[in-house]
Amino acid sequence: MNIKLLVIGKTDNKQLEDLINIYIKRLGHYIKFNLEVIPDIKNAKNLSEVQQKEKEGKLILNKVENSDSLILLDENGKQYNSIGFSDFLQKHMNSGVKQLVFVIGGPYGFSPEVYSRANGKVSLSKMTFSHQMIRLFFIEQLYRGFTILKNEPYHHR
Repeated sequence: MNIKLLVIGKTDNKQLEDLINIYIKRLGHYIKFNLEVIPDIKNAKNLSEVQQKEKEGKLILNKVENSDSLILLDENGKQYNSIGFSDFLQKHMNSGVKQLVFVIGGPYGFSPEVYSRANGKVSLSKMTFSHQMIRLFFIEQLYRGFTILKNEPYHHR
């Protein structure tokens, strides 16, 4: 199975990008992982919230194959502890899905079309985090999930 994380807009913080890259490299020991950045919508400030979500939604859906399992990182999604999330990953690997795609949406969330295509929603917290920070938190949790599945000591350090 491959895992892809789709995000809107590039990270403009070098230190955050460095930390993200550390975990992406670590993840490579367990699974094929790809972070794909969808460029910010041009002139977004001239668009309504609905228009921006629609444009982002089309860009997101263009990056998803019919056979992909699409999971939205959404504040109203199911919350897991780290062991529960590792079980979630294992179930997807066992299901025969070729690619599991997670998406971090733009500042207003997702369009109705993206919600209707999604196979599930996951929330990392009831708190709100910046779209830049959530990338690091999510990738670290992916890494942690695989160390749990391999019974490696990282989870308890």
